Amino acid sequence: MPDAGPIAVLPHRPLTVGELLDSAVLLLRAQARVLVPIAVVLAAAEQFLVLQPLRLAAGTVPPIWWLSDGSFATYWLLLTTGAATEAMIIMLLGNPAARAGAAALLGRTARPGEVLHLAGGRWGGTVLFALVVGGLMSVAAFCGPLWFAGFALLGAVAPALVVDRVPLHRVLPRAGALATRSGMRAGMIRLLGYLGWWILRVGLASGTILGLTQLGLVDDYWAIPVALLVWTAVNGIAYPALACLDAVLHLETRIRTEGLDILLARAPAGTPEPALLAAER
Repeated sequence: MPDAGPIAVLPHRPLTVGELLDSAVLLLRAQARVLVPIAVVLAAAEQFLVLQPLRLAAGTVPPIWWLSDGSFATYWLLLTTGAATEAMIIMLLGNPAARAGAAALLGRTARPGEVLHLAGGRWGGTVLFALVVGGLMSVAAFCGPLWFAGFALLGAVAPALVVDRVPLHRVLPRAGALATRSGMRAGMIRLLGYLGWWILRVGLASGTILGLTQLGLVDDYWAIPVALLVWTAVNGIAYPALACLDAVLHLETRIRTEGLDILLARAPAGTPEPALLAAER
C-alpha cells in the first residue's frame, strides 16, 4: 500500500469502488491521531452511558447483545437508539474528516489543529445536523428497512456543510442529491462500506470477547465491562473509517458528476481554499 500522502489519498479523477475504499483507509491513516481519540471518547459515551442501560432493560447478553429473555419492544428501542447514536458520531467525525479530505484533494496533509479549528469549521451547524441526522436515523431504524435508505442518503451531510459550504437549509437536499446521482452510486457505496465494517466489528468484538472467556481471562463479573471496552475500541476505529469514506466519496462524486477536478485546474492562482471547493461560486 502506498504511503498516506495527499496525492495517494484522493487523485483528481473518478475512482473505482476499491480505490475509494483504499482512499478512505489512507485518509484515516493520515488523520488517525486526530480522529481515533475523538472517536474512542464518543464511542465510550455511547456504549457506557446510552446503550448499556437499554441493554440491561432489554435483557441482552454479550458479546453481540442478542435478545435473550427481555422485552422485544425495549430491544427494538435499543436498536433504533444505536442507529441514531452511531449516525451522530459519524456525522461529528465527518467534520474533521471532510476538512482533511479537502486538504488532501488540494495536495497537502491537513495539520491536527487545522481540522479541529473552530474558525470556519461550522461546528455549530455540525452539532445541529448531528442531532437532525440522529433523529432521522432513529425514525428510519424504527421502521426497519427504511434504515438502508436513510443511511445511504445522509452520508454527504457533513461534507456538504463543511466543504461545499452550502446554506443550512440546503444541506440535506444537497446530501440527498449527491447520494442519488449515477444510479445512487454514492449511497450504495456507503452502504457497502458500512456492511464491511459491520462484519469486521462483529467479528473482532465477538472473537476477542469469546477468546478471552475461553482462556479464562474474564469471569462473569467482568464479562460486561470487558465487552463494553472491546466494543468501544472496535467502534473507535470503525466510526472514523466510515467518516473518512464519506469524505472521499463526497469529493469523488463531485469530481465524477460536477467536474470538480476541472474547476480546480482552471481556478486562478491564489484563490482561497474554501472558495475553491465551495459548491456555489
